[in-house]
Amino acid sequence: MSGIAAKLQQNRARAAGVGTNAHAVKFLSQDYEALKRECLESGRLFQDDTFEASVSALGFKELGPNSSKVRGVEWLRPKQLTSSPTFISGGATRTDICQGALGDCWLLAAIASLTLNQDVFARVVPSGQSFDGDYAGIFHFQFWQCGEWVDVVIDDRLPSRNRELLFVHSAEGSEFWSALLEKAYAKLNGCYEALSGGSTTEGFEDFTGGIAEVHELSKAGPNLFKVIQKALSWGSLLGCSIDITDSADSEAITSQKLVKGHAYSVTAAEEVEDRGNLTKLIRIRNPWGQVEWTGAWSDGSSEWRQISDSDREKLSCKAEDGEFWMSFSDFLRHYSRVEICNLTPDALSDDSINKWALSKFDGNWRKGSTAGGCRNYPNSFWMNPQFLIKMEEQDDDPTDNEVGCSFVVGLIQKNRRKMRKVGEDMHTIGFAIYDFAGQRNVHLDRNFFQRNASAARSESFINLREVCSRFCLPPGEYLIVPSTFEPNKDGDFCVRVFSEKQAEFQELDDPVESNVPEINVNEGDIDSRFKNLFGQLAGADAEISAFELLNVLNKVIAKRKDIQTDGFSLDTCRNMVNLLDKDGSGKLGMVEFKILWTKIEMYLVCFHDIFCKNDKDKSGTMSSMEMREAIGKAGFSLNNPLHQIMVARYSDSNLNIDFDNFVGCIVRLESMFKTFKMLDKDKTGTIELNFFEVCVSVSHMTRSEGSNLESSYGMFMKISFLSINILGTLC
Repeated sequence: MSGIAAKLQQNRARAAGVGTNAHAVKFLSQDYEALKRECLESGRLFQDDTFEASVSALGFKELGPNSSKVRGVEWLRPKQLTSSPTFISGGATRTDICQGALGDCWLLAAIASLTLNQDVFARVVPSGQSFDGDYAGIFHFQFWQCGEWVDVVIDDRLPSRNRELLFVHSAEGSEFWSALLEKAYAKLNGCYEALSGGSTTEGFEDFTGGIAEVHELSKAGPNLFKVIQKALSWGSLLGCSIDITDSADSEAITSQKLVKGHAYSVTAAEEVEDRGNLTKLIRIRNPWGQVEWTGAWSDGSSEWRQISDSDREKLSCKAEDGEFWMSFSDFLRHYSRVEICNLTPDALSDDSINKWALSKFDGNWRKGSTAGGCRNYPNSFWMNPQFLIKMEEQDDDPTDNEVGCSFVVGLIQKNRRKMRKVGEDMHTIGFAIYDFAGQRNVHLDRNFFQRNASAARSESFINLREVCSRFCLPPGEYLIVPSTFEPNKDGDFCVRVFSEKQAEFQELDDPVESNVPEINVNEGDIDSRFKNLFGQLAGADAEISAFELLNVLNKVIAKRKDIQTDGFSLDTCRNMVNLLDKDGSGKLGMVEFKILWTKIEMYLVCFHDIFCKNDKDKSGTMSSMEMREAIGKAGFSLNNPLHQIMVARYSDSNLNIDFDNFVGCIVRLESMFKTFKMLDKDKTGTIELNFFEVCVSVSHMTRSEGSNLESSYGMFMKISFLSINILGTLC
């Protein structure tokens, strides 16, 4: 299925609710219930042939086929490792998660936080799974992936050495939910090694569907305490940690009983009156359930005697349960960062909790068309996808000095982790935000960005899966421009906006339309000189074929010293004949040839206006960026996806377009607009075709190109379905 057809199918599925946590997409089309039923009926244990128990599932480099680290690895089921395995015993807890020989501590920290919220945990780890009763060696887990939930099926064969699990395991060795969860996540990302190295926020998001922001405490803003309080009241998940300086520091305990390199949770933030002054306090939980802070405001410390009985009764902790209070100033001094995972509305069942408004858009960067790079590249930056957000309502409870509309922007690059197997990795990404006031159906050009500075932007461009920043701006309309740091980097992305109030969100793009004037010629209008010329060129059959047209045009073009070209191709000449051939003969009569000749004269006359002025480096070819402007001057308005197709079809390997291909592109565009208008008999802007009509239409567009039906069908479907069903109309 082509990419366009797949996108249309995905849009229809989403409209039907597919992709929600309650109706997750079946990863690799594997249906857990059906597969389990087949295994139970056949009396065999499930073996997953989409993620085989072999070295390919382990990795590609450090854990690749030739690595010493994979020697002696056996894939064993839990019942082969222990006599009485359990899936979850006594509830999922932090001690179920012990790191193995894989650098995925970022993932394990996120899993540990997951255990603190049973509602969220149940969305990732479906209930009813066990090693008893209807055990069939099959399990499943659900993860959020860039806008949709996916259900991942695995068998329970786990990598082990000397009958001990190689990767994550429980402390006592008989509980397996965490090891199976890790395997499912490895399958989702291609292999275990793909999980090495990452950010806890990435795990946060894949387990919740939320948007995670990181605040470095060394440069905390003046409103961070208020931000934390509001996040807690909105049901967000919060974690914090202390950096380590070397591997020996990992989980080292300080003199005041704080653990370095360890994932804590933030569970409350309050202000109390202490001897006439307001003191900010924050409550932290160590998932170990023990080892607590011993400094000021710790359990039983003298500070608690200085506050009112009611505050002390409400806040005081005395049990050795891993949870403790500390002053916010001590928190800033001892901890390195706090991570806030803001949850989507569907993740919060408590109606008393405020919920974010979520806006989301998927997009892509493509070489030569929509991958414009950052503001350092002003000639191409404007080509990036552009998104408009309109916010009209201010926050109900603004933080100090931040009256306005609060929102969080997250830019995720898709599928980069699984591409490590083929040598790819994360792009360096970021975004800029601009004040906007203008037309909503126009992709802004370079002039806008040359005249306007950004109103806000991501803190940095960085090679992480997601770049996320919080903003508070006055009510109004703003333009969000996501980009890679350098231009011409292919990639897919998802941009999300979590706003405190409802916001309007849309992509800014040009309409799809043609403003090319019609040329009408009657035989009586043709002068005798042209008739004589046509007679000489056409020969006895009084018609001109694509081959004859090729000879004519190349003789004419050879006399033009201002045009650097190797001559027209037969493909371009066939397109020209096809544009005007009304009777399907594959040749042009005199009137048809007169119209074509008039068009060619127009191409030649306006060549300097369209081609040479855009050939800024005087190379004799246009760059794909220059082509976009030239197509507009030729009378066509195209949106981003159509520009991507034009660049892919007509540019060379260096993303340059010569004169022959430029003319071929213009002719092809005119032919497609003409075909669509012919089919749109009722002038509604949409058409419906049965298979026969598709074949006839494809034949009309491509019969002279020597293409087979399959490739012709694909080209037609890309253009017409993309333009009609996704981006509006072609007329």
